[in-house]
Amino acid sequence: MSVPEDEERLLPLAQRWPRASKFLLSGCAATVAELATFPLDLTKTRLQMQGEAALARLGDSARESAPYRGMVRTALGIVQEEGFLKLWQGVTPAIYRHVVYSGGRMVTYEHLREVVFGKSEDKHYPLWKSVIGGMMAGVVGQFLANPTDLVKVQMQMEGKRKLEGKPLRFRGVHHAFAKILSEGGIRGLWAGWVPNIQRAALVNMGDLTTYDTVKHYLVLNTPLEDNITTHGLSSLCSGLVASILGTPADVIKSRIMNQPRDKQGRGLLYKSSTDCLIQAVQGEGFMSLYKGFLPSWLRMTPWSLVFWLTYEKIREMSGVSPF
Repeated sequence: MSVPEDEERLLPLAQRWPRASKFLLSGCAATVAELATFPLDLTKTRLQMQGEAALARLGDSARESAPYRGMVRTALGIVQEEGFLKLWQGVTPAIYRHVVYSGGRMVTYEHLREVVFGKSEDKHYPLWKSVIGGMMAGVVGQFLANPTDLVKVQMQMEGKRKLEGKPLRFRGVHHAFAKILSEGGIRGLWAGWVPNIQRAALVNMGDLTTYDTVKHYLVLNTPLEDNITTHGLSSLCSGLVASILGTPADVIKSRIMNQPRDKQGRGLLYKSSTDCLIQAVQGEGFMSLYKGFLPSWLRMTPWSLVFWLTYEKIREMSGVSPF
């Protein structure tokens, strides 16, 4: 039964536009989480680029000159060599990305859960449905956010280029967007989208699926209620699983998005995500796929914690039902 127009105007915004409200609320929560944990993301990206075997084909001396450093030494090196604030280099496109990405994935997942798949009468949501929903939500959110993710990854590497004596590619976020667009066209903004959505599917299978499953298991099968304790425990589990599943795809994604390109926007190092995977394993060993795992996990866990606690709280404050 439809609500009369006069009564609809009196409803809270969250009830009048539920999907738009959830998109904005998830974007706000993601912004808070991104600002709090971005230095770990920058450190992770720098570690993933070290020792890149494919650079030898271009005669790039950076592979030999870049020292292998652990997470702490890499972070300290950035502070000492580039400055403390450089730990947040690339944070602006990262926030742009997470507003689009988090908004897209959260709205998609809830739509699939509530409308397409549906819960059982006892409020139980089968794991297989949650897995499919999480992967599809990640694909949709990441495809929409790919241009901002591309700019974020490339700007994170600008400090390293400066130390190697190479010219900087971008003057800022908007210049980066414009340059990528002028050099590669619209297609260039979606460079690396295949490994990107592969990673997003795996990460969200870990993040959304684990959080949703653990939270509702705790609420339905233990004395715990739908409160901050349950949210915290669920988010810690989701951060760990997401890191384990997503790190190999994240390494591939970062390398493809950061590789040099020709005038047609085609990569000079890798033909595809599969080619990048093969070159990484053959040239650097299987464990190269887990380069940056520690900062990835240390970043993903607090990111997940901050995001879910913030998201659940602002949903409550806005009159939106719990996730």
